[in-house]
Amino acid sequence: MASKLFTVSRATRALRQFPTPYRSFSAAPQRCSDVLHVHRNKPTNNPSLPFAFSDQNLKLADEILKRYPPQYKKAAVMPLLDLGQRQHGYTSISVMNEVARMLEMPPMRVYEVATFYTMYNRDPVGKYFLQICTTTPCQLGGCGSDAIVKAINEHLGITPGHTTEDGLFTYIEVECLGACVNAPMVQINDDYYEDLTPESIKTLLTALKESATTTGTKVPAPGPLSGRGTCENSAGLTNLQDPPVWNPETMMRKDNALDEQPQQ
Repeated sequence: MASKLFTVSRATRALRQFPTPYRSFSAAPQRCSDVLHVHRNKPTNNPSLPFAFSDQNLKLADEILKRYPPQYKKAAVMPLLDLGQRQHGYTSISVMNEVARMLEMPPMRVYEVATFYTMYNRDPVGKYFLQICTTTPCQLGGCGSDAIVKAINEHLGITPGHTTEDGLFTYIEVECLGACVNAPMVQINDDYYEDLTPESIKTLLTALKESATTTGTKVPAPGPLSGRGTCENSAGLTNLQDPPVWNPETMMRKDNALDEQPQQ
């Protein structure tokens, strides 16, 4: 019996000298960071810091809850998280816990939602949250998003993923925001600014900074900054300039089929 165990053990050690061939499930590099999914308590973001909806937002929360049957009120988790983020500035762990309490949900279910969707900011952001699109249409449209990124870097003195020292601007790169026809574009808070150039984005950022400290500062209106209203041809109308002419001789059928009455 001992000899058999010795033989098996020796064979096992011999096999370990040769690596077992395997095929990985993904060719992408392994991501070792847990920043997207794991909460770490911080002085500004921990469960001991209280959060409660304001009276005005409680009324809005009641209106939101009325959209769902009582037994399915947990479906309101996303709009309530958004409401909490708009009040608090970001979706802290205390905001998530309060939403879980209101909806009578396990807190983990709320955490799963808040960590899955990128529109929930789990860390503080600046007064103006810049999301610059750098996908293919914005890379190719107009002057290209690379020129806009460079202009923002120069003007704010930060790179994507950072906040300015005065706390006014947080700046990140994002995927397509759906305004490809007016590329390049940037989303600032809830507004889209399109048809950007390095000069226009710098002018916009300067106006936003001045409006935060000076009343009466005029900020460019959201939308295209090139002067066009929406996404019409910037060179003007090039087709359908003449009204259609109604001519019964050319518009009606010649076989009198329209005059025939259907048989009963």
